[in-house]
Amino acid sequence: MMSIFVVLVAVMLSVAAAGAIFRIARGPSILDRVLAADVLLTIVGAALATDMIVNRNLNYLALLVSISLIGFIGSVTVARFVTDRR
Repeated sequence: MMSIFVVLVAVMLSVAAAGAIFRIARGPSILDRVLAADVLLTIVGAALATDMIVNRNLNYLALLVSISLIGFIGSVTVARFVTDRR
């Protein structure tokens, strides 16, 4: 039963990653590309978390925390850069 869910999650994450990569390549504006890159980083984090759950280990925990921090800091930086400064 667990293997069915793992395959289902892997397929959903793969489709989401393909959509994010498509938006990075085709995005009409730089904000679309940045948002898609942030989504792709979140998908990678979800894949790492899924792998840790399935294998019942914490080998990638430091990587997951650093990916989360990089994604958050990158999003906040872009949001502050884009805001109107009147």
